[in-house]
Amino acid sequence: MGSTELAANLFRATQTEEKLRRDEVSGKQRANQTHFEVGSKVRQTIRELGGTMPEALPTPETSIQQLERVQKKLEK
Repeated sequence: MGSTELAANLFRATQTEEKLRRDEVSGKQRANQTHFEVGSKVRQTIRELGGTMPEALPTPETSIQQLERVQKKLEK
């Protein structure tokens, strides 16, 4: 995950947390709906600004878990 995706994800999370608190959202269904709505707004903003959508960002060929397994084998 690159810095752009991390920043967007952190922004989404912090804004969702604030909205849940500010609107005194309770219950799993309402909380999930709030998460979805905030996420949609963040995605809409990225799209409007001409940014790259998260699913279109490049992904590494090797996952962290794969690298950790290789490292453990090398340490043996």
